[in-house]
Amino acid sequence: MSWWGKALGGAFGFMIGGPLGALMGIAFGHSFDRGLGKLEGEDWGDDQERVQAAFFTATFSVMGYIAKADGKVTADEIRLAEAVMNRLGLDAQMRASAKKLFNEGKSADFPIDEVMQQFRRETHRRTTLIQMFLEIQLQAAYADGVMHPAERQALRGICEHLGIPAAQLDRLEEMLRAGFGRAGYTAATAETSLKDAYHMLGVDESVSDTELKKTYRRLMSQHHPDKLVSKGLPEQMIKDATEKTQQIKSAYELIKNSRH
Repeated sequence: MSWWGKALGGAFGFMIGGPLGALMGIAFGHSFDRGLGKLEGEDWGDDQERVQAAFFTATFSVMGYIAKADGKVTADEIRLAEAVMNRLGLDAQMRASAKKLFNEGKSADFPIDEVMQQFRRETHRRTTLIQMFLEIQLQAAYADGVMHPAERQALRGICEHLGIPAAQLDRLEEMLRAGFGRAGYTAATAETSLKDAYHMLGVDESVSDTELKKTYRRLMSQHHPDKLVSKGLPEQMIKDATEKTQQIKSAYELIKNSRH
């Protein structure tokens, strides 16, 4: 049975509709009444809950898509998905739903183009939220330590749908490799080198003090936990956002101190 054939049973009853609504139906049925907010009927009046549900649904299904992009899903990629579930504090029921989404993403006929187009609409092009989503997908691609060319191609296709320039994807990749929001959602524990600190902030070593401060303030604003939650990021991810602001601050302080 095709993906759309399987989706028919879950596509109805959710006002969101489309491929994301179908995924929700498959993963949650009619019992998704905790964690990220109810999905049925009048509960969709809360736009923040709608955005959170779209974020959750797209995140785990696309993680499965990225994991399968190179033709196989490794144990490391599965562990990465489980680490994200742990960060979200999912209970057994929600973990089961997240795993269903991950498995749907692995399907050969997973409609990635339609999912990304709807995700962009549902998030109202909230750039900060979209960047957070993209950071998670980058971590999924690097879960086994390397990014396969097929995974890179898949990520670039996702960026096109989300309106993210290729240069921004490259910058986020540099930040990830430097330890900023490293795979598994663990904060950097080793002392950060000056070079890595520049990469974490996404700037060159030749950046002026004025531009450095401007970049630092922009990143702190983008990753401020309260702001992210208000834009639709699930509250369960506030710990990760807090760690990221600490990483940004530490990197900025390291660079600033090296210049005096």
